Amino acid sequence: RMPVSFPVTSRRQRASATFSLSFLSLVFSITAFSSSYWCEGVRKVAKPFCAGQSKEEHCIRFNNPDANNSNAVQYIWETGDDKFIDRKFHAGIWYSCEENINGKGEKCRSFISLTPPTDRGVLWLSIVAEILYIILLLAGAILMSIEVCYYATAIDGLKINAFSAVITVLAGLLGMVAHMMYTTVFQMTVNLGPEDWRPHTWDYGWSYCLAWGSFACCMAAAVTTINKYTKTILEFKHKRKKLERTLKIKYKFPDP
Repeated sequence: RMPVSFPVTSRRQRASATFSLSFLSLVFSITAFSSSYWCEGVRKVAKPFCAGQSKEEHCIRFNNPDANNSNAVQYIWETGDDKFIDRKFHAGIWYSCEENINGKGEKCRSFISLTPPTDRGVLWLSIVAEILYIILLLAGAILMSIEVCYYATAIDGLKINAFSAVITVLAGLLGMVAHMMYTTVFQMTVNLGPEDWRPHTWDYGWSYCLAWGSFACCMAAAVTTINKYTKTILEFKHKRKKLERTLKIKYKFPDP
């Protein structure tokens, strides 16, 4: 009986490539999930009234210095857009933060509390899907690291490939659904959320791009794993046919 052997170096190189993609996807997903820069934009906020003789730019001034006299007629010079100030904000899955008017620090609020009640269920589903996505990515990365470091035969590699391929594909599907659900919830919050939060202009931030980059790396790892599994199966079939051909030749033409 001829032993079936495969080049170990080639197998480990392919396993290392899939592990690198899976690990990169895991790092990207954790970073995006914990950050608050999925969406960034600007809010228009009405300026407060200036206190006393204050000459700050971010407040509405009166023409009369006697601000304490309630009988005095006071005129506001700011009109139109001059009555408002732009405040930058950024929002993530967990919370939303915006600049203070005086420019010192940020004011943060829970994004869940800002979401319309009818959409909070979708947001919670998105959070659960994101957590499951990270857990499956971690499980897939562990399996791929085991394949790189510990397995000795091609049969063991095939078993690990099968499990890691299924887990990685499921993780990619969950990640895609979670990102799309959050996008829908954020757009609904922009339209139906509290008046004191709705942005004037907004766009997707670096965390959102990082989340979809994690999905791309996850699917690349899944495709690479499936390709590696298929290639190993084809190698098995090729070696088997070669072995059967050799045995047939020996059977038809035995040695004297």
